[in-house]
Amino acid sequence: MARTLYICYFGVREPLVQTQVLPYLRELRKPGVETRSGDEGAWDGTEVSLLTFEPKRAAEDVEEFVTLRAAFAAEGIEWDWLPYHKRPSAVATAWDVFRGAWFIWRRIGRYDVLHGRVHVPTLMGALARRFSRRQPKLLFDIRGFFPEEFVDAGTWPEGGWLFRAAKRVEKWLLRKADGFVVLTEKARQILFPESTETGFDKEGRPVEVIPCCVDLDQRFSGESIELRRTVRKELEIEDRYVIIHVGALGGLYLSKEIADLLAAARKKNPSTFALFLTQSDPVNIEPLLAERGFGADDYFISKVPPDEIEGYLCASDVGLSIVKASFATLSRSPTKIPEYLACGLPIIANSGVGDVDELVQLKCVGALVTEFSDEAYPRALAEVETLGDVSERCREVARQEFDLEAVGGERYRRLYRKLVDL
Repeated sequence: MARTLYICYFGVREPLVQTQVLPYLRELRKPGVETRSGDEGAWDGTEVSLLTFEPKRAAEDVEEFVTLRAAFAAEGIEWDWLPYHKRPSAVATAWDVFRGAWFIWRRIGRYDVLHGRVHVPTLMGALARRFSRRQPKLLFDIRGFFPEEFVDAGTWPEGGWLFRAAKRVEKWLLRKADGFVVLTEKARQILFPESTETGFDKEGRPVEVIPCCVDLDQRFSGESIELRRTVRKELEIEDRYVIIHVGALGGLYLSKEIADLLAAARKKNPSTFALFLTQSDPVNIEPLLAERGFGADDYFISKVPPDEIEGYLCASDVGLSIVKASFATLSRSPTKIPEYLACGLPIIANSGVGDVDELVQLKCVGALVTEFSDEAYPRALAEVETLGDVSERCREVARQEFDLEAVGGERYRRLYRKLVDL
């Protein structure tokens, strides 16, 4: 049985950790699952440890963490945490990298795989291994083109020293890692084109494309009719045409363009209601809606727990995914898209982001906004209408392309088997 340390530069209470990281770790623990790809050999599962970085260490947090640690242990997941430091940004991150590498180095003999989620955690694992006689496999779970994303979001200046430093680190990690995960076929073609046919890069290291997946059995149970009625009644939108956006606003997530599309929808159908589930400040979208004629009864903006998202999705008619299209976002697999599909929602998305174009066009589960213009928005809205009732098709596509166990879990297990056999 392989032993892995999953290194994550987020706090355990973050929604992303709850909906993405922990479900994948539970899948990794599963033994004896054969893959549908025909690979030989049974798999005994993986002993899983998790390292996170927590932003606060108040007494009440430590008390909660002790309870969480016991709950994870009952599932077979060992959890440790270190404090997260935020400012000054570069210095704080460097300090966290040092602390993380030191923590891992002291325990490195316990692991067969060091699994880094994105660049910073992978750097911690690589540094710990660099100064150790023990050489566990290093898995670089790339997730996205992180340096370019920071430039696109306006966090770093293009060509600045932070960007150049991050690219040097990225280049080193690409040399040192023993295996890779990317989120999209486009990212695979950019970084590891030779792996498209073989599953291995030119140096014989395994590469897997694992999009952001959803748990179709637990988080999205399919009880959509009752959930739809309940949430629509609570929000008093029983007769409204509901368009939903899930996730962040601002930066890469184009608030103005979202507001423009919603305005076009309202012009086409005055009953349009805008629903936002976001942790971002409402100021990112509320003034834009008001400028376009939306009254207080025409929208709802809220932060909700992960286990309540399904109800709001089931109460909606269309899901939005409007993200800045760039080189960086070719590597993106928006989590909201499989969530929409799992709840039977067709998608309106802009083109040029990850593998979304192919998904929408080939699977006929939505419409693409090919440009941000007053002409393009009505076209996309009309195209969604021509699809008719595609709820079942959307759910089936979610199961085929984004199922946590059959897609995400299977591919992670397959990758781990290849890693430990190297």
